[in-house]
Amino acid sequence: MSAAQDRITQLEKRLTLLEDRLAILNLIASYGPAVDSVDGDAVAAMWNENGSYDFGGDPLIGRDNVAALIDLDTHRAYVSAGSAHVLSNPSITLSGDRAIAVNYSQVFVKSGDGWRADRTCANRWELTRTAGGWKVESRTNRLLDGSEPARQLLSRSHEPDVG
Repeated sequence: MSAAQDRITQLEKRLTLLEDRLAILNLIASYGPAVDSVDGDAVAAMWNENGSYDFGGDPLIGRDNVAALIDLDTHRAYVSAGSAHVLSNPSITLSGDRAIAVNYSQVFVKSGDGWRADRTCANRWELTRTAGGWKVESRTNRLLDGSEPARQLLSRSHEPDVG
């Protein structure tokens, strides 16, 4: 392979990594608007068919069950009061067609003349590349209440890209 061909190959790899990161950033950023607008189809479109979401208690398993979280009483109460699910920029580790993203999330709820943060969590997203783009395989979030489970989710955010 010539030096020029090698350089093009390296640039293509770098471009693919950037495109993957951008797609994952956009996917995670779409979560808040989807749930705050009570758009179950948009939530479902983010997850693989057998994907899961574990936010404490019994995990929601399957894309349709994850999408149905918009109908939970707690979620309906948030939306009725006025809510904003806000997610921080994730730390992303790529490995071929799989990725792990770690970030924070907060749920702000309208309260009187202001807003209050009702939930502040650590999140771990496991994602896979599909024919339809990147999809969530699993999301785990834990309250940042000083407990070990939340710290464990955050401690895995410094792994280097592989592949």
